[in-house]
Amino acid sequence: MKKKLTPNQQFGLRVRELRLARGWSQEELGARCGIDRTYVSGVERGVRNPTLTVVAAIAVGLETPLRELFSASEGH
Repeated sequence: MKKKLTPNQQFGLRVRELRLARGWSQEELGARCGIDRTYVSGVERGVRNPTLTVVAAIAVGLETPLRELFSASEGH
């Protein structure tokens, strides 16, 4: 039986998916968002619980509408 992902893990996977689709490193995304690379890593691994302010900064950094961060990815 598959273990269900937490909302933080689902969100993190979506951020990683969008970042990789752009060919960016975590450092690049962090710079675009004004967030430290280690924090980006924590978000992507689902161990961080980002505030709405951080979520909005990630959307701006990814140059994507906020709603796209909450859209289910193809494989999940």
